[in-house]
Amino acid sequence: MTTLTAAPARPGLRGLIARRPVTVFFVLANLASWIAWIPYVLSNHGLGVWDVTFPGGPLGSQLLGVLPGAYLGPIASAALVTAVADGRAGLREWAGRLWRWRVSWRWYVGILLGVPAVFVLATLFVGGQAQVPSLMVLAVFVPGLLLQMITTGLAEEPGWRDFALPRLQRSAGPLGAAVIVGPLWGVWHLPLFLTQWGGGPDVAWYRPVEFIAVCVALNVVMQWVFNRTGQSLPMAMLLHVSINNFASVVWSDMFPGLSTDYVQHALLLGSSVAAGVLLVATRGRLGYDVTGRRAA
Repeated sequence: MTTLTAAPARPGLRGLIARRPVTVFFVLANLASWIAWIPYVLSNHGLGVWDVTFPGGPLGSQLLGVLPGAYLGPIASAALVTAVADGRAGLREWAGRLWRWRVSWRWYVGILLGVPAVFVLATLFVGGQAQVPSLMVLAVFVPGLLLQMITTGLAEEPGWRDFALPRLQRSAGPLGAAVIVGPLWGVWHLPLFLTQWGGGPDVAWYRPVEFIAVCVALNVVMQWVFNRTGQSLPMAMLLHVSINNFASVVWSDMFPGLSTDYVQHALLLGSSVAAGVLLVATRGRLGYDVTGRRAA
């Protein structure tokens, strides 16, 4: 009788990556981004320890100060870990989800109209009074959306949703994946709260905490969209950047009487309600089916 023996585990760092790819990814993503963000945090846009100001105003400082660390974190770490753990076949599968644009037009309409609608309703609920945005703001909305797709969306989503989420859903189920990815996604942003991006050194203590709560709730919604669209990464990216773009381009023009703290309050309310509805409606499955088919 022939007995089957398991293949010997690979030694060293490659073996560790193969055995614990998600853990290694989270560690690398944080380390790479946080180290790359040190100049931005120490500059005049942050703690002011280093007398350097990035050119180009708020947009230029974020492109030069934030974006390099964002690219070195989630997307670069996901590519490296996938290559080591799964080889070329794994890289093809990982990269393939980035090109899944062919989904029903209803998803595009639902995201592009649903995000502003929820955002506005949530802001009105927390005490805002809306006005019609100016034509100039509306004119830059689409260019801003496209810019964020290739900056924020491309830098983050190949890591959090494309790499981590499918693996964790297979091992921990959809609810387990939601509990893990959401908080870690939020924690990754924490050094930026020491900069202009998050309010600077004097930022109120509750803002980072509230932001992590937003990430937990929002991740549930993004997870459902990702699963229901056949794991289309562009749809997850579009949802992510639609929120960012509305918050940064349109919100202050529509609600001039509110402080920027209300952006986060509205996000927490809107994403929490949406996440709660989806968790109940899908009975915690969030569109995931272990067989690969889309669930409710």
